[in-house]
Amino acid sequence: MILDRCPSTLKTGYNSYSPSALKKLFKGKKVSPILPFLPPEKDEKTNELFMENRKRLSISGVQKKLSLMLEKNKLRLNNPGEHGQYILKPIPEDLLKVNQVPANEHLTMQLAEQVFNIYTAANGIIFFQDDQPAYITRRFDIKPDGTKYGIDDFASLAQKTAETAGEEFKYGGSVELLFKTLQQFVGAYKIESVKLFRLVLFNYIFSNGDAHLKNYSLMETNDGDYLLSPAYDLLCSHLHVNDSDLAFKNGLFEGDYETDSFERNGFYAYDDFFELGLKIGLCEPIVKHEIQLFSAFEKEVEDLVGRSFLNEEMKKDYLKLYQDKLKRMRYSFLEKI
Repeated sequence: MILDRCPSTLKTGYNSYSPSALKKLFKGKKVSPILPFLPPEKDEKTNELFMENRKRLSISGVQKKLSLMLEKNKLRLNNPGEHGQYILKPIPEDLLKVNQVPANEHLTMQLAEQVFNIYTAANGIIFFQDDQPAYITRRFDIKPDGTKYGIDDFASLAQKTAETAGEEFKYGGSVELLFKTLQQFVGAYKIESVKLFRLVLFNYIFSNGDAHLKNYSLMETNDGDYLLSPAYDLLCSHLHVNDSDLAFKNGLFEGDYETDSFERNGFYAYDDFFELGLKIGLCEPIVKHEIQLFSAFEKEVEDLVGRSFLNEEMKKDYLKLYQDKLKRMRYSFLEKI
């Protein structure tokens, strides 16, 4: 594997992880971007370890994952009784263009952090010994002493489970429900609601149609209160599955409410998110600033997409989806009547 950019920050001129990436992702340890083993499907011993590893992995989700430990400067599969420090996501199954999924998630996470200042889980691309890419992220719920911070996703906070709301429980409710739940459990609602609003906008504009209740969480702080966790599982899902604009069955708003813009056009645009911002208690200047923010960095987005590990076709498709959403967010029905 020949690299010409950091497989975490995507900064050019590096043939491995850059110093800033090593500090954030591996706490300063010099870790190779090449894993010391083959993918599970290509090595019987690794596959056996993988199957055992999956039984112990406490991270939810349908995609196959591996739990890793960093020992000295090398990553390895964790053993029974150990809290894995890293989550490794190999190329998944049963999606379109599956070999591009790790690069997609990595790029989307980097865009959130680098361009839009969203607090994200440390992450990068890493490669198996056969050069097959995987996505790696450092667990943010593990304390320095090895114990865990308390963490609750919004499905559990909203008391939605398979028993109470059916098999599709994590897609129940609306985006507005996220903010009602946040207000119920977080004292610093005024600050955290702005952060959540930006993350919701990001998921819409970057076509993450799988940003459901379990992909938003609150995490315990060192002071014992709860704030939004770092963002995770950010992906331009529409490149791999024909999903809807929003993961939530009820859309943006609780009840049957829709804006005139949505009723006329059938898609969410500026007016919808402006109305959402006001409904959740944000002041008008903040709502306008947050929406307009996503149009202010188009060049920076294009540059980072260009340096990503996506192939050329997927780069074009990724940018087209982003630009199509920007057109929607620049459209206001109210200004046209």
